[in-house]
Amino acid sequence: MSAQNARSIMDGESMRRCLNRISYEIIERNRDLSAITLVGVKRRGAVLAARIAGMIESIEDVCPPVEQLDTSMFRDDLPVRPDRPESGITVDLTSRVIIIVDDVLHTGRTIRAAIEAVMLSGRPRAIQLAVLVDRGHRELPFRPDYTGKNLPTSASERVEVLVAEYDGREGVLISKTE
Repeated sequence: MSAQNARSIMDGESMRRCLNRISYEIIERNRDLSAITLVGVKRRGAVLAARIAGMIESIEDVCPPVEQLDTSMFRDDLPVRPDRPESGITVDLTSRVIIIVDDVLHTGRTIRAAIEAVMLSGRPRAIQLAVLVDRGHRELPFRPDYTGKNLPTSASERVEVLVAEYDGREGVLISKTE
């Protein structure tokens, strides 16, 4: 994304506040925090999941486990997929409340792939969804349980979440696609 045509929607502090609010909402909704597992969609969703876990720990003194999920082999837009794709999840998720964490919710196809991967790792009690940005334009019927920011966009716009771990800075940018 060219920095020249990108507009800043959120800075690092705004992102932190959104993640803090999501953390409190997770705590309020899930009384037994020892039963939840955060599953972050690689790459930036995994970073956000780790941050949420840290915030929950600082608030409640319970640190939920965090797993990183690679959805690439579960995508429905791949021409050929392996018979038993690997998700990267290392634990049995049976009977746990799984909170899938992603940076941007758009069409819903990544979330569909994430749910498929989670189901191969056990039968969770429930699956919830947390996203930093919900930009609309859904192709599949998913709605997040926890949303940092609703950001109505046009189909010709692109939303990018920046995290220090990968981008050297924090923020959310929106730009026109070329």
